[in-house]
Amino acid sequence: MGSVQIVTTILAFAITAVAVGLAVRAVMKMVAVIRLGQPDPTRFGDKGARTKTMLAETAGHTRMLRWSVVGAAHWFVMVGFIVLSLLVLEAYFEVVSPTGGLPLVGDWALYGLVTEWLAILGIVSILVLIAIRLRNRPTRPGGKSRFTGSTMWQGYFVEGIILAVLIMGFVIRGFKVATDHFEYPVWAAPLSHAVGGLLPDWDAGVSIAALIKIVISMTWLIVIALNVTMGVAWHRFLAFFNIFFKRDPGANVSGLGALRPMTSQGKPLDFEEADPEKDQFGVAQVEQFTWKGLLDFSTCTECGRCQSQCPAWNTGKPLSPKLLVLSLRDHAYAKAPYLLAGGGKDLTGEEKATAAQLAHMDVLALAEAEKPLIGTAEEGGIIDPDVLWSCTTCGACVEQCPVDIEHVDHIVDMRRYQVLIESSFPSEAGVMLRNLENKGNPWGAPQNTREDWTKGLDFEVPRVGEVDDFEYLFWVGCAGAFEDRAKKTTRAVATLLNEAGVSFAILGEGETCSGDPARRIGNEFVFQMLAQQNVETLNEAFEGREKSKRKIVATCPHCFNTLGNEYGQLGGEFEVVHHTQLLAHLVATGKLTPVQPVDGGVTYHDPCYLGRHNRVFAPPREVLGSAIAGEAGQGDGGLIEMPRNSERSFCCGAGGARMWMEEKIGKRINVDRVEEAMSTGARTVAVGCPFCSTMLNDGVNGKGAGEQVEVVDVASVLLRSVKPEQAPGDTERASVAG
Repeated sequence: MGSVQIVTTILAFAITAVAVGLAVRAVMKMVAVIRLGQPDPTRFGDKGARTKTMLAETAGHTRMLRWSVVGAAHWFVMVGFIVLSLLVLEAYFEVVSPTGGLPLVGDWALYGLVTEWLAILGIVSILVLIAIRLRNRPTRPGGKSRFTGSTMWQGYFVEGIILAVLIMGFVIRGFKVATDHFEYPVWAAPLSHAVGGLLPDWDAGVSIAALIKIVISMTWLIVIALNVTMGVAWHRFLAFFNIFFKRDPGANVSGLGALRPMTSQGKPLDFEEADPEKDQFGVAQVEQFTWKGLLDFSTCTECGRCQSQCPAWNTGKPLSPKLLVLSLRDHAYAKAPYLLAGGGKDLTGEEKATAAQLAHMDVLALAEAEKPLIGTAEEGGIIDPDVLWSCTTCGACVEQCPVDIEHVDHIVDMRRYQVLIESSFPSEAGVMLRNLENKGNPWGAPQNTREDWTKGLDFEVPRVGEVDDFEYLFWVGCAGAFEDRAKKTTRAVATLLNEAGVSFAILGEGETCSGDPARRIGNEFVFQMLAQQNVETLNEAFEGREKSKRKIVATCPHCFNTLGNEYGQLGGEFEVVHHTQLLAHLVATGKLTPVQPVDGGVTYHDPCYLGRHNRVFAPPREVLGSAIAGEAGQGDGGLIEMPRNSERSFCCGAGGARMWMEEKIGKRINVDRVEEAMSTGARTVAVGCPFCSTMLNDGVNGKGAGEQVEVVDVASVLLRSVKPEQAPGDTERASVAG
């Protein structure tokens, strides 16, 4: 070992010792913060499925590859980071000796070939990612960027470090080639040999270049160790755990569909026995999120994909799912010294720490602890109320997140505390909640008018209890029973089922609201009151039937989601289908035959709770395709997709109980969606949800386009094609409906 190697060895191991020490301390701090969260025992079941899903999403990049160029580039960078870590390890042998290398595999030409090409593709990929970040920088001209609000220097720092490490790897190999110490032939390492042809025959060059590579790598480790909230770096470690512990590893996208039940100390809350002084009602302090919630916040990569798809953010609302998560993350870590030292408030608001403990606590952490979780800027709040109430719970953020953060669950948990304990929510929603409690529907309509939609039909609609048997229970829903436009859909579905010979029955006055608006706004008490009543009614209606024969068809995706995904939490197990699924089946089996093609072009708007939350994309399109073609052949115009469709469909603005709240900030979400629909040139906008129908109809009327564009349910489109003579009575132009 020469003098150069002695110096490089000492320096390499010294900076490594510092970096590793700081990294261990950082990991211990992160673990301690995450463990401050509430228990969640549901995250540990089915480890086999969890492992499989985690490997598919990480090694297979199944979520990232939806963005082809970015996904492929990120995959090469990720694999390069993992595999080429061996080359960083090899550098420790090279600082000791210019001829040093990894034992066992260091002499294999195959190892040289794989690492050579991973490094080449890694350099190309990181340059692509840097270019994409620059192209989408927040300061660029024209429009918002998904990186708006992200800590940009951290992204550039991480990408720059990766590029520098990869380049130094070729410099080391080049010096080995130049000094005739390189193990691999030209065919295995062509770029290394090319670099070697440009470098001098200098033995010390290998060790010095290896030291530089180690210093760059350890500088990265030191920087991220000193910045535990640096998600753009830490996600490469935390993502494996966050994906493994996702809510439902078997779901296409975890965190959609059913909401996470309201819990206290890891157990579902029983309102009959719950005590607000002993049981947690929603989330009022950051430490009241589950440990998985705190892991979610720590894992955020700041990529902004959630933000780029959020309907609130895209229409000028203050909500950005990314910024909400980052605010909670930064608050959790700033407050952590106070919590870890024994501080915190109990459920009555009393301080847990003694005066002696408080006297020695970090003053900045104490100040952070005094900030309300929900509050305006003047109040020093972490999350502004306008941010909290802008969410439509459409799930676009959850769908887009590459590391499976469950934004909607966290937002609803904060709403629950605001509604149930603080009674703080938009005033106009109070009318809706009172109507649910007193009338069993959000409109406050008399219960004895629930069957009025059946008047004028040329067949009898059977009621449960009046018929001995039926195949489907037709869940009409509040909109389908009381809202004029939705009643047309209800009649169209009933007419089509009757035409197809499907036996069905309704509950009539025995039906009440599914509870979706109450649950999404955060009033879990009202939801459970309504849901338990419905579960009891439905169980009685299906008494004696096995689950596979307890079939329900619903026209409202919110009812469809609640009955099918959430009533199981309360003892209601049913097979629930959306009316478009049943109609698609009836058309496919020849029980319904479209004869009159629908002209003028049709575009389809995917309802969030049907498409994104429940993955029902094909059936509505199959129904529309058959109606457009008709019996004689292809109709005029065809099905025209909007730019944002299927899982990336843009929300109508009504979900999350926003249907009953005024949209006072920014552009109206429904108007944005209507403009997109109109840009297709289609004369008919087909929907599969009564909320979407109302919102898009209002948007069309607001644009003054009622004579050019019609918003109508998929069932009504099919009815026009199957029974053209009934169409005028079942649908109408948006200008009239408005």
